[in-house]
Amino acid sequence: MPTIQSENIATPSPPLVIVRPLNKLLGTLPAEDYQRVLSRLTIVPLKFKQILHKQDEVIEHVFFPGGGACSLTKVMQNGQITEIATIGSEGIIGAGVFFGDSQSFGDTIVQVADGDGFRMTIEAFLAEMDRRGPFYNRVLRYSQALTIQVMQTTVCNGLHSAEQRCCRWLLMTRDRAGSDELALTHEFLAVMLGVRRPTVTLIVHALQQAGLIDTRRGMIQIVDRQRLEAASCECYATVKANFARLLPELPGPTG
Repeated sequence: MPTIQSENIATPSPPLVIVRPLNKLLGTLPAEDYQRVLSRLTIVPLKFKQILHKQDEVIEHVFFPGGGACSLTKVMQNGQITEIATIGSEGIIGAGVFFGDSQSFGDTIVQVADGDGFRMTIEAFLAEMDRRGPFYNRVLRYSQALTIQVMQTTVCNGLHSAEQRCCRWLLMTRDRAGSDELALTHEFLAVMLGVRRPTVTLIVHALQQAGLIDTRRGMIQIVDRQRLEAASCECYATVKANFARLLPELPGPTG
């Protein structure tokens, strides 16, 4: 009886599964670019009040938040602090090194901790930017959107009431943190808005009485987003629209 030879049929390789990071900017990269960039990233924990960049110090890494929200703040000579911009999982921290500025203009602090982030050395970041590919394109467009946010915040701080600015800030932070519950103290919120703590206490109480938010110790919950947007100034919608225009790939609201 003849021996039946089994055919040596190669087992097909399983399809490559690309696990996208929580950072939305990285998550929009084409597969090949993402895999290359992924090899240059280090996962790092982002903890509440952790300082990622220190004012006037040399920037050694850029960061891609995976959740929560980070504040770019400026400390004045008299010790007063105010927020310049808010960055969450839609963006990158420290991209200014590409434009020749290796020194941090202000402090970058984790204001809402939610998961890990991704860190890249400056050398690796500049090498990726020099490729002039999708990564470069997204970082440049994000940098422009962030610049618009900074300019709009400057206008907002000069023209709008503390209550309007508080509503705008809560909405922007909610969009970046991806949660209606924000771990925030009145003291920290006062620093972010550049006002005195008693002012924040009065504003938060008024918003709670109106049913827009709810509060408990160390926590603010957005209850009625639609009415909170109505109570905010035009700056929230303006910044959100510009992010959508410049970065249409990003999922979810970015105000």
